[in-house]
Amino acid sequence: MMSATAQANDRSNQIEVVRLGRNLGAEIRGLDLSQQLTSNEFAIVHHAFLEHEVLVLRNQEIFAPDHLAFGRMFGELSVHPFSPNLADMPELIVLDNHRDNPPRLTDQWHSDETFREMPPMATILRSTITPKLGGDTMFASMSAAYEGLSDEMQHFISSLEAIFDFKPFRTLFGNDEESKTRLRKIEDTHPVRTHPVVRVHPENGRKSIFVNPQFTIGIKGMKEDESRSLLTILFEQAKVPEYQYRHNWEENTMALWDNRSVLHYAIHDYYPQRRRMERVTVAGDKPFGPNDPYSGPFIGRPEIKLSEQDATPHDGEEPIRKFKR
Repeated sequence: MMSATAQANDRSNQIEVVRLGRNLGAEIRGLDLSQQLTSNEFAIVHHAFLEHEVLVLRNQEIFAPDHLAFGRMFGELSVHPFSPNLADMPELIVLDNHRDNPPRLTDQWHSDETFREMPPMATILRSTITPKLGGDTMFASMSAAYEGLSDEMQHFISSLEAIFDFKPFRTLFGNDEESKTRLRKIEDTHPVRTHPVVRVHPENGRKSIFVNPQFTIGIKGMKEDESRSLLTILFEQAKVPEYQYRHNWEENTMALWDNRSVLHYAIHDYYPQRRRMERVTVAGDKPFGPNDPYSGPFIGRPEIKLSEQDATPHDGEEPIRKFKR
């Protein structure tokens, strides 16, 4: 039960959840993250996170400790093995790109750190300096993408495992002996992993396509050409506009997304302008597939409520189904 002070500061009745996309994305309004969230406020945010997969909070003029505190409400924070961070706050990654530090590696569809045994469950990114033009981030709901597959394809991929490696980060190491030694140490810590091609979300029960072109290098048990053909089909699902949401950054905007079911792509069209972001990632659990036991809740995809006039077919046209398979 909340204390009297917490109840007095509770702003849950002021929070609005406004949808941004057909299949993912919502904006949270009426919440100031410079103030500690009450349990009621966080419950609204958390439910919206599970329902919409990507959340946006604008006008968040906060400090790094506030950012970390918000992330910790979702769970333990993780430290990225490659990205730049602050010495006194290793959980905080600073992504500061400009003329002398061009953006790298993020202009590809991916889910963060899926080379880990337990990839992060969420990423929370805040903009501090934004370019006048460009620098958007695109998101794709891979749970919507899974639902868009044929029944036959869903059944076929549901028992498969994909192979993951930290391949893009290998370019950060040179050919000198010191670099090779560091790389071997990283390989011991992060060996090649396998995860289910179809992942079941541990909190809402949805199934999603859990492969991405940045870290997935093959399908276990398949020949290289078979694996490549299947992965190409699955990678292409992220490019379907109906499954996407494109976010335009403004200063002090925060976005958080569910790494368990969402891919993202940071567009590099702003270079050589400056774009500075601060990021924390929330540690996750080991992915499991449809053939593993699951007894949790199921939160279906939110439906758009249509007026009676909008829901009625016109001129003899049939209503368009959500997904045609």
